[in-house]
Amino acid sequence: MASPKINELLAAAKAADDQAAAYDSLLENLKSHSTPTTVEADMKAIASSIFTNDLRVVALRSVLERFIAVLGAFNNADLSVSVGQHTLDIIGAQPSATFLDQVASLRALMADAHESNEDFLEAAKTLSEIPLDAAQRKVTDEERAAIWVRIVRNYLEVDDTTSAETYLNKLKIIIFAISDPALNLHFRLSQARINDAKREFLSASSAYHDISLSPSVSEDERLHTLAMAARCAILAPAGPLRSRALARLYKDERAVNLDEFGMLEKMFLDRLLAPAEVEKFAQGLAPHQLATTSDGSTVLAKAVVEHNLLGASRLYSNIGFEELGVLLGLDASRAEDTTAKMIEQGRLVGRIDQIEQIIWFERGEASGEKGSGRAEVTVGKEMRHWDANVQGLAEEVENVTNALQREFPEFVAATLVA
Repeated sequence: MASPKINELLAAAKAADDQAAAYDSLLENLKSHSTPTTVEADMKAIASSIFTNDLRVVALRSVLERFIAVLGAFNNADLSVSVGQHTLDIIGAQPSATFLDQVASLRALMADAHESNEDFLEAAKTLSEIPLDAAQRKVTDEERAAIWVRIVRNYLEVDDTTSAETYLNKLKIIIFAISDPALNLHFRLSQARINDAKREFLSASSAYHDISLSPSVSEDERLHTLAMAARCAILAPAGPLRSRALARLYKDERAVNLDEFGMLEKMFLDRLLAPAEVEKFAQGLAPHQLATTSDGSTVLAKAVVEHNLLGASRLYSNIGFEELGVLLGLDASRAEDTTAKMIEQGRLVGRIDQIEQIIWFERGEASGEKGSGRAEVTVGKEMRHWDANVQGLAEEVENVTNALQREFPEFVAATLVA
């Protein structure tokens, strides 16, 4: 219930010749008439009173705008949410198109309050109800984009990527017409975060890296987004596309300052990763980057297994299923299955001999095209390799003998037997 002083002033405002001026005066001096314990009830009473008087629409809009400004001036999140919702309920009973601007301002104020309370889901819902497409209210593309960006960011704070992507798709339609660099930056960052959450790590890494090069971002933020780019590249499926992403980051002179540089360097150089290194790297990952995949392994574990398999292909010409499983920390059947998938997807070049239970690796880079990783079986190929090696060794021995003959003919005549 409102305080007696406020009830008295509301009665006087209702009886005044200029009701709008009386309400303006009441709102201007509200802090001197109300107390922290009664301010919520007082403001709700004022909101109810405004709509029960005989104010004309233009005057009512003016008073309502003054009311919203005073509500925001209290800088009290809980008060803004409570009084704001009460006021919206009252406005909801009025003709739908009468107070569109005031509803937009009130919802924006409530969204600020929800964000202050870290209630990001309610903030997103409140912003989504701001009227943007009504014919009676003109909204520019930049104003529309600013609201949609806030909605996307709030949904991302609660990991609701599906809802965030819905509004991001709306942004894509108008972002080309937006000149505000801050809005464009937030759009690109939101797009990167959504790709990251959807485990489209290569796209996310590229977007994060581009943002890290933006001069409009602070130095600390640029290093942070560069670290995010490195994490996403490390988590991406092993193959030629990831190799290019790793190369781009590895050549960035700022990368050596990252905690992730050790993992980045080993992956770029196709070195095998030790469990201790992987565990340390995992401590800096977000929950969705450690999520369990359909085969029961985590995103990180799958990325490490595929990388170590690619590294093994650089070390061995061939390896048995059991030995590869020991190297990767898997059983033989899963090692075979992982290898088969990478070969089929064109991320590894080789062939599998299931009878002998041996995997044969081929030198050279995979193309990344599906089906391109399967190596052709050529009869006698290993024997020809052996013959070529023997021939090369014989030629080197002959070259050494000829050199000795030229430099030390007496030694050769006395020592070497033809």
